[in-house]
Formats: sequence, structure tokens, C-alpha cells
Amino acid sequence: MINRTPVPGDAADLAVFAGTSPYEDYVHASVLGSLQQPFTDAPDEMGFLVTTQVMELWFKLIVHEWRAACDAFAKQDLPAALDALERSRRAHLSLNASWTPLAALTPVRFNGFRAAFGKASGAQSVRYRMMEFLLGEKSDAILDAHRGDPVEHSELGEHLHAPSLWDEALHYLHSQGHEVPQAVLQRDVTQAYEPDEGVVEVWRRIYRGPQHDPLLRLGELLTDIAESVERWRTDHLLVVRRAMGARPGSAGTSGLDWLDRRARRRVFPELWTVRSDV
Repeated sequence: MINRTPVPGDAADLAVFAGTSPYEDYVHASVLGSLQQPFTDAPDEMGFLVTTQVMELWFKLIVHEWRAACDAFAKQDLPAALDALERSRRAHLSLNASWTPLAALTPVRFNGFRAAFGKASGAQSVRYRMMEFLLGEKSDAILDAHRGDPVEHSELGEHLHAPSLWDEALHYLHSQGHEVPQAVLQRDVTQAYEPDEGVVEVWRRIYRGPQHDPLLRLGELLTDIAESVERWRTDHLLVVRRAMGARPGSAGTSGLDWLDRRARRRVFPELWTVRSDV
């Protein structure tokens, strides 16, 4: 007879709980596991549904971190802002990796369940729209599209009327003595941000200055985030092109053309412009 030495973590070593485990109480895994309700028997629908829900969780975390960064900028706490941006950078890398399960979805496999979700579309994601508003891509029309849900409309409206991450970063630079144009500092934050040559000049001076300046690190972290967002959009375009070609989007958009226009939009555009002449 072989005497087996118990390995730490074996079932015999685990505590028995009278009710749900502390893990369940904290994570609510059973709630998460109950949310997948496919409409068809298509083998790829479960993966599509889980992946989309995981993306929504990443959206929520990224919004949380960007709002934390905004709060830190408002308090002139650069280290806290940098920490939040770094956390969001890592989260966004994981968000981008979420495309992997869907990247090889063929038209026939996608069509196996596409009709079942009707007019549902990622374009309707409130948390993703919060991300866009935090990037300065404000839109009254986007807010109006959610007027049918009072809770979502109110929450998204708060993001429309609040300064974006970019606005808060520029206000912080101004507080540190950089000459951010008054027109930018006093702009209507409910409108989409438009690039400004004066902001380019502010970043030009930062990038030409000491290479260990914390503000240069800020610029690079914001550039990392901008790059991740643009990669997300490009990967979205490629996944859709592969799975459904040039068919119209389920929410009534033009599909590929709409995604292509969005993929070509620069995030934090002055940080890209400044790279041409430093």
C-alpha cells in the first residue's frame, strides 16, 4: 500500500462552510455563470456571448481607472494619476486580447446565431460609450440613443457633462505652469474635443525637455492608452471583416465602413502630431 502525502490545497485540506464559500460571497461566480443564456444551439454562440460579457467587465474596469485618474488630476496628485493610468493600460491590453476567441469566426459559423440576437450590437454598449466620452469623443446623439433607459441615460449623461481624461490632463499641465490655451481650458466639455496647435506646443516643450520628467512619462502613458484604443478598433474591424464581410451592422450601421472610419480616428491627437518635430 502506498502512503500518499497530502498536498496542500487538496480537498481534504479545504474548510467546509455552512453556506456559500467566502469566494462565492466575494466574487459572485454563480451569478456570473448564470448570465450566459444563448438563444440557439450554434456551437460558437456561447463563446461569442462569454467573450462579449468579459469585454463589458473590462470596459467597466477601464472606466473606473480613467475616472480615478481624472480625480487625481483634479487634486493635482500626479503619482496617483499615473498609477491609475498604468492600471488601465494593463487592463486595456487584456481587453484587446479578448478578440482572440472570435478572431477566426467564419461567416457560416457567425450566421449560425447572428439572426437570433436581432438588432443587438456592441455599438449600444453604455460602458464603451463611457470610455469614448472619457477619451473626449462626446456626442449628444449617442446620449439621446439611450433615452429609453433612464438609468443608463443618466449615468452616460454624467460622463457627457464631465471633463474628459484629456481635459483633466491638460488642466493639470496648466496648473504646473504650462501655457495651455484658454480656449481649450474653457471649452464646452459636452462637445467632442478638437485638436489644438497650442496643446501641441505644450507637449513639444515637454518632449524636448528632460527625458526623466514625470510629465514625459504622463505623455507616454497616455500614448500607450491611445495606441491600445486604436488597436482595439482595428482588431474589431478585422474580426468583423472576417466574420461577416461587408454586410450591414446589426444596429443599422454601415458595418465595415463605419468601423473603418472609427479605426482611423486618432486618440489624444496632439501626442501623435508632436512626434513629427521633437
